[in-house]
Amino acid sequence: MPQKTVYLGPFVHTTPNRDLDICESGAVGVDEQGKIAFIERSVSQDGSYSPKQGWESAKVVKIRGQGFFFPGFIDTHTHAPQFPNAGLFGSTTLLSWLETYTFPTESRFSSTSFAHRVYSRVISRLLSHGTTTAAYYATVHVPATTLLAELCLKAGQRAFVGRVCMDTLSPDYYRDASADAGIAASAESVSAIRALDPKGDLVAPIVTPRFAPSCTSPAMHGLAELAKRENVRIQTHVSENDGEIALVKKLFPDSEDYVDVYATHGLLGDTTVLAHAIHLSDREVKVLTETKTKVAHCPCSNSCLTSGAAGVRRLMDAGVDVGLGTDVSGGYSPSILEEARQALLVSRHVAHNSGGERAKLHVGEALYLATRGGAKVLGLEERVGAFEVGMEWDAIRVGLDEVPEEGEGERELEGPVDIYGHESWEDKVAKWVYCGDDRNTLAVWVKGRLVHERDGKTSNGVNGTS
Repeated sequence: MPQKTVYLGPFVHTTPNRDLDICESGAVGVDEQGKIAFIERSVSQDGSYSPKQGWESAKVVKIRGQGFFFPGFIDTHTHAPQFPNAGLFGSTTLLSWLETYTFPTESRFSSTSFAHRVYSRVISRLLSHGTTTAAYYATVHVPATTLLAELCLKAGQRAFVGRVCMDTLSPDYYRDASADAGIAASAESVSAIRALDPKGDLVAPIVTPRFAPSCTSPAMHGLAELAKRENVRIQTHVSENDGEIALVKKLFPDSEDYVDVYATHGLLGDTTVLAHAIHLSDREVKVLTETKTKVAHCPCSNSCLTSGAAGVRRLMDAGVDVGLGTDVSGGYSPSILEEARQALLVSRHVAHNSGGERAKLHVGEALYLATRGGAKVLGLEERVGAFEVGMEWDAIRVGLDEVPEEGEGERELEGPVDIYGHESWEDKVAKWVYCGDDRNTLAVWVKGRLVHERDGKTSNGVNGTS
C-alpha cells in the first residue's frame, strides 16, 4: 500500500487555461490514499526541507539533477489488441487497413493465452511511457476483454475497457452473430469488469460500438440503452476518412451527416468520446458542442493512414473538450508524448493549408491535451491531470541529461534530451516535448503507487509499491 510521501523538486503541469505552470522548487505531500494533501511552491533548493507536522516520518522522493515531476499522461483512444501490428500499415487507408491487418489479428483473441501475452506487454509498454490512464478498445471476446481489465487492475493502471461491438460489414469469422447477441455480450462484459472494481477506482467498463459502418441501427440503439441503464461511458469513431464518410452516407441516407447518425441513435452526450473527428461540418461541430460530446485527437494515426489533419483549434474554440489518443495500431507509437509532438506538427500543417496562424498549438496546449484535456474527456478532471490538493498522485518523474562542462569528463547518456545550462524552464519542457521519449520517464505513479521504474525494479509494471 502507498505510504505518506513528500515529493521534492521542480513541478510542471498545465493550467485550466492551457498554459504551463512551472514551480522550480516545491514540495507535494501525498497521503496513504494516494491523494495530494498539500503543495508548497517555495522550498529551499539547498537540499534542506523541514517537514510539516504529521509528515516527519514520510518517505521523501527528491529530484536529483535535471528533471521535474509531471502529471501522468492520459490516452483517450487506443486499441489494445492491435499492438502486435504497430508500425504495419503499408500504403493502406482506413477501410483496407482494417481488412488487411486489423480484423485478422483481433480475431486471434478468442485465445486467452494469446490475449494475456499481448495485453501484459501493452500495459507495461504504456506505463513505461508514462501513460497512467488509458481508454482501451478490446475485441468481441468477453473473456479476453475481462482479462485486459484484470491485468490493468493488477498493474495499477487506470483504464476504461470496452468490448468492441460490430454486427455488420465485418468478416464472417469476426463479428457479432446479431445485434441482440452483441448487446447481450456487451452487457456481460460490463458486469464482469464492474465486478473487478465495483467503485471504479481504477478500472471501469465502457460501451464500444466500433463505428457506424459496422453496427446496424438496432445494435446502436441497444448499446445506447445499455450505456444509459448501466451508467457507463461510450466510445466510438467519427469522420476519420473520406471513404468512411461516404460509406456512412450510403448506409444511413436519412441521416443529415455522420454525427447525426450517432445523435439519432442516442449515442452522443458528455459521457461519449468520439475518436478522430477530422472532417466535420460546422453543423456537426455545433452538435458536439451542444451535446458536450468529447473528442480524442489522434494525429499520428491520422497521418499514418492518410486520413487528414484535424483542426483542433477549431474544436476547442467551439467549446469541445479534446484529449489525445495514440490509436495504435493506426498510429505506430504507444507514447502520448509522441502524440503531443505530432499534435503540434499537425497543427502547423492545418495553419499552412487553411487555418491561419491561430490554428497552431503551443507546447503548453499540447501538454494540456495530454493531461488535463484527456482527464476532461474521460470524466476524470476532478481526480487526475494536474497537481492540485485533493487530486490523486498520478505522476511521472522526468529526467533530462545535463551535458558536463569542459574538463568534467563525459557522462553516460541517459536519454535523448541534452541540457547545457542556458535553457529557461520553458526551454527545458519544450526540449522534452520535441526530443524526449520513454528513456526520460524515470518513474511512474498511479494513485500514489509506484508502477514503473527505469532501473528495472518494476519493469513489468506490476510489482511496484511506493
